[in-house]
Amino acid sequence: MDTIASLFSFITWPVSWVIVQFHKLYGAIFGDDTGWAWGLSIVSLVVLIRICLIPLFVKQIKSTRNMQVLQPKMKAIQERYKSDKQRQSEEMMKLYKETGTNPLSSCLPILAQSPFFFALYHVLSAIASGKTIGVIDQPLLDSARKAHIFGAPLAAKFMDSASDVSALGASLLDVRVVTAVMIVMMSASQFFTQRQLMTKNVDLTVKTPYMQQQKMLMYIFPLIFAVMGINFPVGVLVYWLTTNVWTMGQQMYVINQNPTPGSKAQDHYLGRLLKSVTAHGEVRGRTKRNTVKRIVSKGSDRNDIERKFITGLAKLGFAAQEDGTVIKSDTALAESESGAAQRRQQPKRQTKAQRQTGAAQQTGAKDSDSTELGSKTSLEKPDASQDDKPKPAGKPASGSSRQAKSGQRKGPQRPKHPSKK
Repeated sequence: MDTIASLFSFITWPVSWVIVQFHKLYGAIFGDDTGWAWGLSIVSLVVLIRICLIPLFVKQIKSTRNMQVLQPKMKAIQERYKSDKQRQSEEMMKLYKETGTNPLSSCLPILAQSPFFFALYHVLSAIASGKTIGVIDQPLLDSARKAHIFGAPLAAKFMDSASDVSALGASLLDVRVVTAVMIVMMSASQFFTQRQLMTKNVDLTVKTPYMQQQKMLMYIFPLIFAVMGINFPVGVLVYWLTTNVWTMGQQMYVINQNPTPGSKAQDHYLGRLLKSVTAHGEVRGRTKRNTVKRIVSKGSDRNDIERKFITGLAKLGFAAQEDGTVIKSDTALAESESGAAQRRQQPKRQTKAQRQTGAAQQTGAKDSDSTELGSKTSLEKPDASQDDKPKPAGKPASGSSRQAKSGQRKGPQRPKHPSKK
C-alpha cells in the first residue's frame, strides 16, 4: 500500500494544503490538537472532492442505465459472432458509438477519487512515522499526532503493534475497537448502497448477465473493503466511511427522484407523482414535468408502469401533454370508463380445474341424454314389432319408417323396368 501511495506523491501537497485550511477553521472552534478538528478536516476534504465529482456521477448513472438497456443487444452480438472475436469487438464498439455509451463511465467516480485517497494515505503514513509532508510542518505534525478519535490516533492501524500504538499515546484495545467498528460500518454502508441499487433501481423485466454480475459485486465489495480496512489508518477509515455514506445518500436521492424505467423505484415515484397531480391538479416542478414529457414521447414504447400512470391520469380526468403538463379532459375520462366497462363485460377466465369440472358435467349430461334416448327406443320396439305383422291384402302399406322392412329403401318405391319383370 505504501508503494502505491508513493506513486501519487505529486498530489500530496494539494491534499495536505486543503486539510490544513480546514484544520484552521475547525481548530478555532474545537481546539488545534483535538480529534474533532482533524477528523472534520478529513470529512470536509471528502465532501469537497465529491461535490467536484458530481458531473462524473451523473455520467456514471447514464452509462449504467445505457448498459442495462444494451445488455440484450450485446448478448445477441456475442451469440452471433461467438466464433469471431474480432468481429464481435467491432460490433460492440459500433453499438457503443451508435448509442453514445461509454463502458468506462461507470468507473469514473472511483478512478477520479483514487489519487486523493492514496495521497491522504501517504500523508497519514508520514504523520505516523513522524515525518513532515506537503504543507504539514513540525508544529502541525505534533498536533496531528496528538489528535485522537474516540481514543484512537489518526495514524494508528488495526494491525499495529502495542509499541507502535503506545508511541502515539494510545492503547492497543482502543485502537482495535475503534478501527473494527469503523471497518464494519464501512462495509455495511457499501453493501447497503449496492443492495438498494439492485433491489429498487433495476429494470426487473430484463434478465441479463449484467444483473448477476452486480449481485456478485454486492457481496464481494464489502469483503474486499473489510480485508483492506485492517491496513488503513484511522484517518483513512474516516475518509472512506464518509465517502460511502455520501454515495449512499446520493444514490437514495437519485433513486427517489430519477429512477430507472421499469424498476420498483419508478413505480413508487409515479405513484407519488399521481397523488401530487390529484392534490394540486397540475405537475409541479421542472423535474416532474420532464418525467411526464419523456413518458408521453415514448408513445407505444411505454412500459407497464408508465402505462398504468397514464391510465391513472385518465381516470382522474387528466390528459398528459407533450410539454410535460396535464390538462382536464372529459374525453380521457370517457375513454377510461368505456375501457373499464369493456373489461367488466368480458367473461371471467376460468381456471384449469373449473374447465375440467365443466367438461365432466357436459359429458355426464350427454351420457344421460343418450341413456334416455335408448330407454325410449327400447320402449317403442314392441309397438314396432306389432306393426311389422302382415297386413290384410288390399290395404296399402304405411309410409312410416318404422314399418319398412330391413333392406328396403324408405319412402315410395321406384317402379321396376319392364324388361326386368
